[in-house]
Amino acid sequence: MQLSKKTFSGYREYPEKVLQFGEGNFLRCFVDWMFHELNQKADFNGSIVVVQPIDKGMVNMLNEQDGLYTLNLRGFKNGKPESIYETIDVISRGINPYEDFGAYLKTAENPEMRFVVSNTTEAGIAYDENDLPTGTPPNSYPAKLTVWLNHRYKTFNGNPSKGMHIIPCELIEKNADNLKRIILQYADKWNLEPGFVQWLNSACTFSNTLVDRIVPGYPRERIAEITKELGYEDKQIVEGEHFHLWVIEAPGELQKELPFPSIGLDVLYVKDVAPYKSRKVRILNGAHTVLVPVAYLYGIDTVRESMEHPVVGKFIRDAIFDEIIPTLDLPKEELEKFANEVIVRFSNPYIKHLLMSIALNSFAKFETRVLPSILEYKKRTGSIPGKLTFSLAATIAFYKGKRGEEVIALNDDAAVLVRLKNAWAKYNGSDESIEDVVREVLSFDKNWKIDLNKVEGLTSAVTKHLVNIEKNGMQKAIETV
Repeated sequence: MQLSKKTFSGYREYPEKVLQFGEGNFLRCFVDWMFHELNQKADFNGSIVVVQPIDKGMVNMLNEQDGLYTLNLRGFKNGKPESIYETIDVISRGINPYEDFGAYLKTAENPEMRFVVSNTTEAGIAYDENDLPTGTPPNSYPAKLTVWLNHRYKTFNGNPSKGMHIIPCELIEKNADNLKRIILQYADKWNLEPGFVQWLNSACTFSNTLVDRIVPGYPRERIAEITKELGYEDKQIVEGEHFHLWVIEAPGELQKELPFPSIGLDVLYVKDVAPYKSRKVRILNGAHTVLVPVAYLYGIDTVRESMEHPVVGKFIRDAIFDEIIPTLDLPKEELEKFANEVIVRFSNPYIKHLLMSIALNSFAKFETRVLPSILEYKKRTGSIPGKLTFSLAATIAFYKGKRGEEVIALNDDAAVLVRLKNAWAKYNGSDESIEDVVREVLSFDKNWKIDLNKVEGLTSAVTKHLVNIEKNGMQKAIETV
């Protein structure tokens, strides 16, 4: 028996109020769960329409279950282990705009639509100069949203009450500000009418955010046990930790419309998200990004195993305390407290967080999560941080696409994959050709925003580590750092 509205006795339908770009595990475990709780405890009375942001996705699987899925929260809560299941019924339907662009655009005509949320990865909020307003759909997420907002503006003749609260969750600096900037860029390039821009500025709000919850996703290895326990089949079940934090820069109006704190959720409405973002992105997300290629090439598959490993666990702890924390400006005591909480969360015995599930878009993630620590460490100390640059070398090695005889299923932007393929094509077994590989990767300013070869000492440090990894293997190479 598969989970559906026919088999779930508690199924309810709500008016569609939220447009969500992204159908992945994180949004369903975090944002969608929060809106579900708002329905249950605060009479929000709203549902979410999920839009598949790229050509290949999972909305069809979501629609097969009528938008329903099971959330399994596991971990320590109030110092005690707890595992709970909850059926989430806040998603009304999913739309693939590549198959039904008309249905996507028609959601803009719904007068009750009020919120836009998204998580399209760090690479999602980007300008694509090839996008046109006649695309069905355009390629990039910002272009898709621009077309949608313009259609809404025209449908309601610029009525200010039909503006949208736009709350992106992508882990980039000033995510909402960047999204709005790109939308305005499209509006200018496409010669959209001035009234649309005025409506966008006055009737819509863009809130910078920070999100925090570890979400391993689909519990593949436990699924037979879970299915037996639940009594039904759920292809969209998602697993996460109890800990959650959503920090939102928001006007008072949004706080009234989305009263998350009043129902006990850890949602903070603040004037400036920056201090929270730097702490979280650099320590928690940065540690994840540093860990993945090192641990995976070592032969480890999960975050917990990595933390428990005497060599890899020490490596990541030292990277956090010795090379990341010294680059941040909050009080050291506060940063170390947060770091210790992160380590406990990484060691959650209930969650099997696969390293490969974190590996998506690793280069974009390294640029936003780790590179700032490398550059700031160099600025403050005059030297190159050994462990962070070792991880950069390991990332380049990871993108060679092999772990021993095993082929690594690389999943990244096409330009990144082409760049790394071309870089590794230069390798002929010599140390000099390894340096050529490193120079090719570090010069990829489209990803790094700068030519990293110009950072004094970085090219030689990464080359030294990559030679070590390539010649001796990860298990021996890591001993040098």
